[in-house]
Amino acid sequence: MITGFFAAIFTLFYIKLSFDIIGLRHKHQVALGDGGHPALERAIRAHANFMEYTPLLLILLFALEFQGGQAIWLYLTGGTYLVGRILHSFALNMANLKLRVMGMALSFLSLLALSIINLYCYFV
Repeated sequence: MITGFFAAIFTLFYIKLSFDIIGLRHKHQVALGDGGHPALERAIRAHANFMEYTPLLLILLFALEFQGGQAIWLYLTGGTYLVGRILHSFALNMANLKLRVMGMALSFLSLLALSIINLYCYFV
């Protein structure tokens, strides 16, 4: 299953984001919250933002795959989403607004495309 592939990749990226937070918490000796450290705040937001959007993407990917959607759409949207999330994460860590906007645009584009394709498959 293509969705399973992307779920595994997204999970590995989630773990990476989690370890980013753990490392910063250890470095700054912060057990809860961000302790007023901007780098930790950005890492927490990158992690949380990933978890806010990824479940929707995986549900839409699975729905399309379950309906017999073409593999090319699954790979294109899943891959675009992954690139967008990676860009977003790096942009937050570097405080680069332009790169962050690009990452969010790719993420939203993936979600929008999957929504439209799923609706098309439903009505056709």
